[in-house]
Amino acid sequence: MRRLMLLRHAKTERAEPGERDRDRKLMKRGGSDAPVIGAYMAQHNFVPDLALVSAATRAQETWALVAPCFAKAPRMVTEERIYNANPAQLFDVIRETRAAKALLLVGHNPSFHDLARQLIASGEIEAREQLSEGLATSGLVVIDLPIDDWSLLHPEAGRLVRFVTPRILAAATE
Repeated sequence: MRRLMLLRHAKTERAEPGERDRDRKLMKRGGSDAPVIGAYMAQHNFVPDLALVSAATRAQETWALVAPCFAKAPRMVTEERIYNANPAQLFDVIRETRAAKALLLVGHNPSFHDLARQLIASGEIEAREQLSEGLATSGLVVIDLPIDDWSLLHPEAGRLVRFVTPRILAAATE
């Protein structure tokens, strides 16, 4: 059994004129949302063995706010291929992973949303419906996969275990 977690970067500022998209930084809201998701992950034992993080500034900043939430920060590797990847390229990145039973990718839409929808074949209907509406910033998708090796990853292999966003968490506590 493998567990894949997809975390979309936190809320980001708009690019300034002449600024590269990959250099965009988190907004104040992003800086407060990311630790909320990190704390949720730690509290519910969604702890990765390995985090593959996009090289984009916003993804790196998101990880920097999530990682301290764990008792011991998981190993992190900056993965250039996540930035601007399509779902097929993300499949390749995941399939090449070794020695991690619980894998976290920190990156971007629309590819993360598309990848999640391609992988999920079952799971709680309400969570699947919420996810079908979109993957908001700081959104976390947790998918369990009945495979022994990441190289065996294929579409419709997974069961959605959890889908949360800061907004969903806030609504649950009201």
